[in-house]
Amino acid sequence: MPRFAANLTLLFNEVPMLDRPDWAARCGFDGVEVLFPYDQPMADWERALNGLPVALINTPPGDWASGDRGFAAVPGMELRFRDSFLRAADYATRLRAGRVHVMAGVAKGPQAEQCYVENLTWALAQAPDLTLTLEPLNPDDMPGYFLNDYDQAARIVDDLASPRIGLQFDLWHAARLHGDARTVWDDHRHRINHIQIAGFPGRNEPGGGGFSLPDLCDAVDRHCPQVWLAGEYRPARGTAQGLGWLTALKSRGTPIGG
Repeated sequence: MPRFAANLTLLFNEVPMLDRPDWAARCGFDGVEVLFPYDQPMADWERALNGLPVALINTPPGDWASGDRGFAAVPGMELRFRDSFLRAADYATRLRAGRVHVMAGVAKGPQAEQCYVENLTWALAQAPDLTLTLEPLNPDDMPGYFLNDYDQAARIVDDLASPRIGLQFDLWHAARLHGDARTVWDDHRHRINHIQIAGFPGRNEPGGGGFSLPDLCDAVDRHCPQVWLAGEYRPARGTAQGLGWLTALKSRGTPIGG
């Protein structure tokens, strides 16, 4: 059975951020992920988590309102990337986060890819105790984002040839990018080190996208049992009232999704 994490950035937003870990634990999640934990001091996070595992954090994106989406693939922003990565590494180490998603940023072309690979190589050397993950994002939700194809991301992971870097399989983005999340999984499951799920096409409670959630859980058990499966979606109603999917998967009851 996979371990399930609640994305605290999107779930339980009925309460303040530092109250959400407790809510997640009481609702049956095994851990949490948080996209950008940097608005709260680490000591406050440690108290709020109270030992609850952190599956993943992202590197700081920069000024989101101005269009920043990270800096790893942005030529000329190498120093900005390195400062942001070191901040992420500090949070990840203190919070014992299992993965750090390295945000590529808005860029395109061969120079951007070269910049990306060089920055990732530096990051792997700089933080030898951390595991990194790369996530392709669809251009409708993230216009101009450099990493927007799973085959592209797989090639970069293979070129880096490190066991400490892999792919983040987001069922929502995989279905938006390639039309069939199951095919993306079949092609890249041996590279996947983190999973996120959401309903398709609405990005609400999980289900859909061409890959039933019970089948996904079975595939995780067979091929990557140490990988977290995180709910990263926008609840259609109160978060706790929409967790039937979690109850069903944990009990392995009637299949949902499809």
